[in-house]
Amino acid sequence: MPGAGCFELSLEKTEGSGEVKMDLKKVLAEKEVIIFDGGTGTELARRGVEASGITNLTNPAAILKFHSDYVEMGVDALTTNTFTMNRISMESKGLDADLREANLAGVSLARKAAAESRYVFGNIGPTGKLLKPYGTYSEEQFSDNFEEQARILIEGGVDGFIIETMTDLREAVCALKATRTVTALPIIVTLSFADTGKGGHTIMGSTVAEIAEALEKHGTDVLGANCGDLAPAEMARIAAIYKEHTALPILIQPNAGKPKLIDDKTVYDMSPEEFANGVLQCIDSGASLVGGCCGTTLEHLRAVVRRIRR
Repeated sequence: MPGAGCFELSLEKTEGSGEVKMDLKKVLAEKEVIIFDGGTGTELARRGVEASGITNLTNPAAILKFHSDYVEMGVDALTTNTFTMNRISMESKGLDADLREANLAGVSLARKAAAESRYVFGNIGPTGKLLKPYGTYSEEQFSDNFEEQARILIEGGVDGFIIETMTDLREAVCALKATRTVTALPIIVTLSFADTGKGGHTIMGSTVAEIAEALEKHGTDVLGANCGDLAPAEMARIAAIYKEHTALPILIQPNAGKPKLIDDKTVYDMSPEEFANGVLQCIDSGASLVGGCCGTTLEHLRAVVRRIRR
C-alpha cells in the first residue's frame, strides 16, 4: 500500500541497452528531497530476524514485511537486503548460500514491496577486507568481486545502485568503476566518516574533497555519507563540505546517534524527533537525499517523513 508522498517513477529506456534508466535529475527537480529507508541490519536484529542477506532465502516473509513497512510509512526508495552479499565477504564469513540466488531474492522482495510506486536500489557493501599493501587483495580482485554482484542485481531488476558504508576510498572506487562498466543506471556512493575536522576524514584518512574528486571522475551520480562515528547534526557538516566540492546530489544517512557500548552491546539511543532534527540540518546543509543507518527504526524515518512532507 503506497504511503504518504507517493510519486510516479521517472524511467526511460537507455539507448542501445535493455535497461530502463531512472532519470534521477528529473526526479530531484520534481521532488526536492528523496527519502530512503532506515538501517537494515539493526532493524532486522531488533525484530529477532537474522541480520544477513541469507535471510532473503531462509525467511523471505520477514524481509518482505521489513520493506513493506517502510513503503507504507512513506519513504521514496528501498535498498535491497544484499549489503554483504559479494563473494569475498560471503566466503570470508563462511556463509553457506548461493550468492546469485541470495542477491536475486533480495531484489525480488524489495521489488514486490515497492510495486510501481517506489525505487529499488541494489545495495553493495564493502568486502570486509583490505587492498594491498595493507591486505592481500588486488584492485582487480575487488573489481571482479563487485562486478559479479552488480550484474546479478541488474538481472534482478534494480532501478539503481547504492554502494555504501565504505571506509577505504580505493575500495569505493573499485566498486564504482566495476558497477559503472556494466550499467548506465544511477549509482550512489557513500563513505563512512570518523570526524568532521580538517575537511572531514574517513577512518582511512580520506577527506571529503578527495572523495568528491575521485567519485566524480569515475562516474557516480550521487555521493555522500552514511553510518560512521558521527551524530546526525555532525553529518550536516559533512554535507556542507561536500557542497563546497561538488555540484552532484548528496545523500546523507546518519545513525540514530553516536554508537555507545553498553553491557558489551552497541546501542543507538537517539530519539526519532532528535534524529529528524539532525536530518533536517543535513538538508539545510545541502543534502537532497536522506535516510537512516544503524539504529534507525520505522519511527525514526516516520519522524523524517512527517517533517519533510509537512
